[in-house]
Amino acid sequence: MAETQTEPDISYIASVTRLRAAAGMIFRDKDGRVLVVHPTYKDVWEVPGGTVEPDESPAGACTREIREELGLSVPAGALLCVDWVPASPPWDGGLMFVFDGGVLTADQIATMRLCPDELDRFEFVEPERLGEMLIPRLARRVVAALAAIGRGGVYLEDGVATSDRQSG
Repeated sequence: MAETQTEPDISYIASVTRLRAAAGMIFRDKDGRVLVVHPTYKDVWEVPGGTVEPDESPAGACTREIREELGLSVPAGALLCVDWVPASPPWDGGLMFVFDGGVLTADQIATMRLCPDELDRFEFVEPERLGEMLIPRLARRVVAALAAIGRGGVYLEDGVATSDRQSG
């Protein structure tokens, strides 16, 4: 049977939920510490990455943001997690993608150049200290992403694996 193309229902399309999307990358050093960055425009630490722009894929956004923020040309690696974040006005709900950036070499770390309009410092943090450095939801997301390395990506809701919600 041939597939037929129909005219889109513009009123239906207008009613479909819109989500914001962002993508970050987990980088580690040779000691297993995680790279966190401090944005110039807010007083919290984050993982490198940023907002997905119109017509851009999450992996493409992540690669672009890493190049802009850190001066590194590193493609997005394996997808570690997708985290659905509930709306928190004025923000809509969103999907946060986290990719594996692998282990940075000493040479890569030495060549990192922070974009002064976006970041003012970076630090490599032991995984057990992530809860001290990151907001709780992001800390949960990064810990889940680290646990997924080499195992396949996981789906999270507000930083918690849905299987954990059902059992906990």
